[in-house]
Amino acid sequence: MERLISINYPESLAFSLKMGSQEFKNEMKTISLVKLYELGKISSGHAAKLLNMSRIDFLDLLEKYNVSYFHSGLENELESDLLNA
Repeated sequence: MERLISINYPESLAFSLKMGSQEFKNEMKTISLVKLYELGKISSGHAAKLLNMSRIDFLDLLEKYNVSYFHSGLENELESDLLNA
């Protein structure tokens, strides 16, 4: 089941970013999913699926937003894996 999120914003915001309404909508969706990933709330695979891209493409996209794919939760997982290896 899908839900729709509606956000009111001044038209000048998209204009100041030199984006059309569809481009702005896509950018807000992408930024939201990147931030959720950065906070450790969703996986890279889940974010990639919601953006209709591969996981590798999503991880490459993180660089554009200055987000490391090694978030704190991932570092803990890697440390745990090394200790259990």
